[in-house]
Amino acid sequence: MTETRMSESGIVADLVLAGGTVVTGTTRFRADVAIRDGLIAAVGAPGTLPAAREAVDVSGRYLLPGAIDVHVHFREPGYTHKEDWRTGSAAAAMGGTTTVFEMPNTHPPTRSVTELRRKQAAAEKSHVDYGLYGLLAEDNIDELPGLIEGGVNAFKCFMGNTFGNLPSPSTGAMLEGFEIIAPSGLRISLHAETASIMAWRQARLVAAGRNDPLAHVAARPAIVAVEAVARAAELAGWTGARVHVLHISSAAELRPLAEAKARGVDITGETCPCYLLLDTGDYERLGSVIRVNPPVREAADAEAIRAALLSGVIDMIATDHAPHTPEEKRKAVIWEADCGFPGVETQMPLMLNEVAKGRMSLEHYVRISAENPARAFGLWPAKGRLEAGAEADIAVVDMDRSETIRAEALHSRGRITPFEGVTVTGVPVHTLVRGRFVQRDRRLVPETSGWGRQVTAIQRMPPAQPRNQDSTLAACLAQGRGLR
Repeated sequence: MTETRMSESGIVADLVLAGGTVVTGTTRFRADVAIRDGLIAAVGAPGTLPAAREAVDVSGRYLLPGAIDVHVHFREPGYTHKEDWRTGSAAAAMGGTTTVFEMPNTHPPTRSVTELRRKQAAAEKSHVDYGLYGLLAEDNIDELPGLIEGGVNAFKCFMGNTFGNLPSPSTGAMLEGFEIIAPSGLRISLHAETASIMAWRQARLVAAGRNDPLAHVAARPAIVAVEAVARAAELAGWTGARVHVLHISSAAELRPLAEAKARGVDITGETCPCYLLLDTGDYERLGSVIRVNPPVREAADAEAIRAALLSGVIDMIATDHAPHTPEEKRKAVIWEADCGFPGVETQMPLMLNEVAKGRMSLEHYVRISAENPARAFGLWPAKGRLEAGAEADIAVVDMDRSETIRAEALHSRGRITPFEGVTVTGVPVHTLVRGRFVQRDRRLVPETSGWGRQVTAIQRMPPAQPRNQDSTLAACLAQGRGLR
């Protein structure tokens, strides 16, 4: 519907979403939402807002802040047969995700300003907004200041091996990296698994002829995460660095996470739908398709993670969206199957289905999918909320609509999923990024490729204060130079 009537102030909104129910992290209420110049101009009782150039009736539907997924792999540059920015961001748009943070283990990895500029150029075709990770590794410590100045939104440290075979940094390199990054306020996301334990156990299992899917779990017991989380938390507490534990998969690692929070370490954690909804009982059915780092574990782990997500020990939901081709996933020998699978398109429907089952409220889902990621990664108050002045990133959700997840219908190039055939209730029927429909009536808006933009790093977020500034390696080196 088109409307040209002017408001009393002479301002006409670009769009009004009329008659829906706005959901925040604490409440819900019926309201109209007016959008102007990409921002939410007003939220008001139905029928009370000024007329707009376009009004869309969303009666009976829920308006949620678009999901912020701080953990995706869009594979470009280097592995574009698996995914690229256009297909990955299309999957995000279809899944109600309006901002993604993309990981640095592409080819080449995002380890310097040169590679960052290449990544930024590739991302220009994104349908949704995005942040970019820089790499923290053994051999690029001297590149970290340039990456900070160059505009990375966060850093990623691979404490354990993963796709791309990037070497895990020594603890010494991690400490110096934390010291350098801490004053910037940028968060360091951790693949928290101890590489040496996993390498030892996998070699022993391979030698014993264990090639079955459960051998992958045996190679990566929960102690690898317990040790890595505890070690990284100590480094973060010492340096004042902000850290984030990625893809929490076990009950055991919740203890060092909670203990670090209790003593004041700025540490957050995420989990993914696969660790909530799958367990070792699914390995026989799914085979190598389920292989992911860290592995899906026991049903008791899933229950503990669910409780931690509800209590706030785990702060947010993410996906570790990691597409591969079906041929790369289906292998008779588990060690030969690539790890990971698409997730950014299915996360919101899977979690809304949990809401439909009564396992979580919509308000809690808003907290873990939008509010908490926005706060942790410095995007609040521009993103993560549906209030006047915020960017109009909105997922319009139909909680009465059911769909069945089919790999062939996914917009990712990695059309294989362990959730094949799962019927969900609750889907995003429209997705808006800064006031523009990127998905409408369950159809991608193709011409929005290129609409996405890189988010501003650390909005109204003070830098972390290193607790031992005088003992940083940089300070010690400077003192040594002064003595010569």
